[in-house]
Amino acid sequence: MSLDPVTLQVLVGALRAACDEMGAVLIRAAFSPNIKERHDCSTALFDSAGELVMQAEHIPVHLGSMPDAVAAVLEEEQRPGDLWILNDPYRGGTHLPDITLIAPVFASSGLLGFAASRAHHADVGGPTPAGMPAYSTTLDEEGVVIPPTRVDAEGLAELAAQMRRPRERRADLLAQRSAIAVGERRLRELVDRHGEAELREGMAEILDYAERRTRARLAELPDGSWSAEDVLEGGHDGSEDVVLRVKATINGDELRLDFAGTAPQVAGNLNCPLSVTKSAAFFSVRAMVDPDAPPSAGAHRPIEVAAPEGCLLHARPPAAVAAGNVETSSRVADLVISALADALDVPAQGQGTMNNLTLAGEDWTYYETIGGGQGACPHTDGPSAIHVAMSNTLNTPIEALETDLPLRVRELGVRRGSGGGGRSRGGDGIVRELEALAPMRFTWIAERRRHAPAGRAGGEDGEPGRDSLNGEALPSKVEGELRPGDRLRIETPGGGGLGRADP
Repeated sequence: MSLDPVTLQVLVGALRAACDEMGAVLIRAAFSPNIKERHDCSTALFDSAGELVMQAEHIPVHLGSMPDAVAAVLEEEQRPGDLWILNDPYRGGTHLPDITLIAPVFASSGLLGFAASRAHHADVGGPTPAGMPAYSTTLDEEGVVIPPTRVDAEGLAELAAQMRRPRERRADLLAQRSAIAVGERRLRELVDRHGEAELREGMAEILDYAERRTRARLAELPDGSWSAEDVLEGGHDGSEDVVLRVKATINGDELRLDFAGTAPQVAGNLNCPLSVTKSAAFFSVRAMVDPDAPPSAGAHRPIEVAAPEGCLLHARPPAAVAAGNVETSSRVADLVISALADALDVPAQGQGTMNNLTLAGEDWTYYETIGGGQGACPHTDGPSAIHVAMSNTLNTPIEALETDLPLRVRELGVRRGSGGGGRSRGGDGIVRELEALAPMRFTWIAERRRHAPAGRAGGEDGEPGRDSLNGEALPSKVEGELRPGDRLRIETPGGGGLGRADP
């Protein structure tokens, strides 16, 4: 049986629409601002072999690593009505606040595939609110670790009870379950409409089609090897450089990304499980090589990712990973794009950080990432004050923030002039100043405070970020207390410029 091109595109559109609808249900049913306002969540559909068939264009660091989450339950017995949950970074997760739910979907002849949803929860238990400590050294210090586990409604409630604001945690988990139910329903409707055999064939062909497109584009690029090096701002306060290296080799229609030479895993929480490293690598290649190919695992098949076990990008348990998912993944994306700069046109470096802010009071927790300036592109300026790359979330609206939390937003605007100059200018960052109206604890994890986002081809570097508490400068990793009236000011980096400006 061979699908004609029209039927294939109909199935691509139907599966993409199903994933988008799953995401809409999750966002609208969620309770926490982190999901309902910032959209820090992702949804996807998989075939019976656990390959990613289709995803909504949500959070790249979630989606590229979700196949490892499905792989973690693939060998278990699957039964109609099963629901799996996990967040263990070393068994398919990313970092502990990202909780994944997975359900098998059955047709008349057996297992058809899986529906999955992943969301960043505002808390995941543990000693530090929101599961994003600045100074953690082991995974257990970051929250409740959930191995791949069958779960029901009672089990979800029991897990939520181990976390802060359990009613909100349970409501968000139930929103994830509702999103999965939509995915299951849409797959069964496609079986009714096209027949089970045609749908299975269609899912296989979508994977093959994405692979063919990616291979064709790689084959157009010159063969060769190129290397890149960059640093993270590690150590207790971000004052130590941690080196990352990659060698990109194109050979015909295949690409190998070898991260040998990267620093060993560190005592802090910048470490990455390999699933996160692969996620950032896959995202970077797709964005540069063929962003219009169906967003499926087929596009990953021509790409080999290698990182020595025990290095920062292939950490061993029980290493802490809270910042690895958000900050190190951003640097991996920068690194891969830089390595490919001699093979194709790429942008200058963007802000390269998610600017992670956690706030918590007596009975509430809040987490957000903050956008910034993105790198200039070969033919246009970089966008300003926006989330892209591994984050791709929204900001929390002032109205929602001030309604739900004891905070006042004193300033929110574009950080004018922070983008690097050039033939194309880098985008500008964001200024966000918050005033505490009650006692609260804060955690701050960021990058690009000592090292500016680099310009490219003669373009100027963007401005590094800078942050302060009541006018006193803060390091890029810090925890502390806010009293009523304290003001936390965040100025995110601008993007690098590209090309020399005309005289």
